[in-house]
Amino acid sequence: MSVIQDKINAIVPDVNFVEAQYPTFTIPQDKMRQVARMLHDDPALSFDYLVSLTGVDEGEEKGLGVVYHLTSSVHNHWVVLKTFTTDRENPLLYSVSDIWATADLNEREVFDFFGVRFIGHNHMSRLYLRQDFKGYPLRKDFDPTQNPLTLKSEDGCDETLAIVQDEKTGAVTEEKRTIFSPDEYVVNVGPQHPATHGVLHFRVSLDGEIINKIDVNCGYIHRGIEKLAESKTYPQQLSFTDRLDYLSAHMNRHALCNCIEKALGIEVSDRVKYIRTIMDELQRINSHLLFYATFCMDFGALTTFFYGFRDREKILDIFEGTTGGRLIQNYNTIGGVQADLAPDFVQKVKEFIKYLPTVLPEYHKVFTGNVIAHERMVGIGVLSKEDAISYGVAGPSGRASGWACDVRKTDPYAAYDKVDFKEIVRTDGDVYGRYIARMDEIVESLHIIEQLIDNIPEGDIQVKTKPVIKLPEGEYFSHVEGARGDFGVYIESRGDKYPYRLKYRSSGLTQISVVDKVTRGHKIADLIAIGASLDYVVPDIDR
Repeated sequence: MSVIQDKINAIVPDVNFVEAQYPTFTIPQDKMRQVARMLHDDPALSFDYLVSLTGVDEGEEKGLGVVYHLTSSVHNHWVVLKTFTTDRENPLLYSVSDIWATADLNEREVFDFFGVRFIGHNHMSRLYLRQDFKGYPLRKDFDPTQNPLTLKSEDGCDETLAIVQDEKTGAVTEEKRTIFSPDEYVVNVGPQHPATHGVLHFRVSLDGEIINKIDVNCGYIHRGIEKLAESKTYPQQLSFTDRLDYLSAHMNRHALCNCIEKALGIEVSDRVKYIRTIMDELQRINSHLLFYATFCMDFGALTTFFYGFRDREKILDIFEGTTGGRLIQNYNTIGGVQADLAPDFVQKVKEFIKYLPTVLPEYHKVFTGNVIAHERMVGIGVLSKEDAISYGVAGPSGRASGWACDVRKTDPYAAYDKVDFKEIVRTDGDVYGRYIARMDEIVESLHIIEQLIDNIPEGDIQVKTKPVIKLPEGEYFSHVEGARGDFGVYIESRGDKYPYRLKYRSSGLTQISVVDKVTRGHKIADLIAIGASLDYVVPDIDR
């Protein structure tokens, strides 16, 4: 810790430092880029992974700002940076998108909801909301009445702004730029297209069949969950998590419960830890089976679609017996789980983990070894390890590029420190690698469940909590390994029963941030294969 503080102090003497959950430094806005570059480039620190970038409104005195959660893929240490501007009329901060590529879309999200513009950002336009939307919804002084309901449609906008600073004078100006030149041929894929796996819009510039550039448009199903969170109690927050990445419903809620439990100092029983871990792994298998079904269907392999859904139903039956839900899982609670396991839960799980390995060879026989599938997967959409880390593409997609980023290994939680499993890391980085990584993870998840299912300890399923839950004043972060990777929750509490700020670290936003990079030079048909292999879930992106 002293090394990090000393190196930051060399740039910002007497820096504002707080020893919170992670070492937290408040950096003056004019020094932010210098500190960020040092933390990223210094080999002794190597903060190469920007986990979360959160916009905040701290009121008139402190102003609008950004909170950066950083970790190192090399050393696995953490640091939190904050930077603010008190100018609410023309808020400007410095972009770090050239240091961590994942900041590109995240800074646009902050602009969208807080109005902060980032100097050095080349595409400063709304990401989720309409271009004609008035105001910035996550500011504390936002007035929703200034945006009356309209049914007017909106086409993709070709104009954007670059925020440029003159090196000599320091003057900041806006430069109007176009996303596509007038002579480019642009095809719309989505927002309603089966291969986008949800309401997502890609504007694709083509030269014949070859992709030149892709402009991503989000927000078609944006529901303002983070704004709603400001007026909901902590138990009321739980229902939102199941509606983000609905194929990681257990894990999402697990992350939020972990975050709240950390803040309250609650330690759940070993029984709860085992149950949560088993449910998370069943959910992961469920998600990967649906991935297999839809991935292969995008290639035209319809038989496999029925294979995946046939076996996924068995997991949904197990869920329904204990949680009462099939897709939406209202099971994890603050301090435990909603109900104990169904009487036949253990038996059904044991039957399933014995059954699935017998059919997986057929999955591979019908699709994996197919020569046409190989031609469309191998060498297509290659993502390097360095780019995976820079863009924050964690989960199976990142591990397929050689990045060992499994949160269950790097930051163990629940019962993951009590089981032995292999982290699936490949070096292909292509569509095939991302596909095989998920198929191999199914086997590892079965292995994890096998170690736990006969050893679930006795104990309470719920810690007693106060009728009204108030988190101590402070900032808290927790993350889990969702089916699509690193899913995080950041809470800023002012000691009330509502969070002052709650931010979900989407695992899907990072996946689509890399689509433009990995598709360039490929054919438009490859966009379908690449998108399917990234396996994003749109409600998780839009939130």
